[in-house]
Amino acid sequence: MQQKFEFEYDLLDNSSQLSSSDQELLEAAKKATETAFAPYSHFKVGAAARLSSNAIIIGSNQESASFPVGICAERALLNTVGSQFPQEKIQTIAISYEPVGKPSVEPISPCGMCRQSLLDYENRFQSPIKIIMAGMSGKVMVLQSATHLLPFGFDGSILK
Repeated sequence: MQQKFEFEYDLLDNSSQLSSSDQELLEAAKKATETAFAPYSHFKVGAAARLSSNAIIIGSNQESASFPVGICAERALLNTVGSQFPQEKIQTIAISYEPVGKPSVEPISPCGMCRQSLLDYENRFQSPIKIIMAGMSGKVMVLQSATHLLPFGFDGSILK
């Protein structure tokens, strides 16, 4: 039996079409790229989360000379929220990037490991996380849930 999976997302011309709250969050993600440590890839990524308390927390990618040891901005952010604000839901996450010497005008999407981590956090609180993806300028993509990033993600339910 053939099945079909579909979802909708918003593709905006620029960040001015976001709500003021989401614009603020995206600006925090853009600013978070300044804290990235990316001497090898020269690809700085910043992420920002708005928590249920309305606080904004940031994360950025942190590379290592031993490439698998580094951590992406999204997972750095989730680890910070999970350890410092363990009872708070994440309402929205914004992600942006600044590649050295290249334009940053297209939305950026998380890697596979980060998609799974976002889905895990969403499942932990049984609450969707809105995801805003953008470059430093240009189009902005908005998804209403991490499940849209990873439609057949592993949720651990088979382990119980």
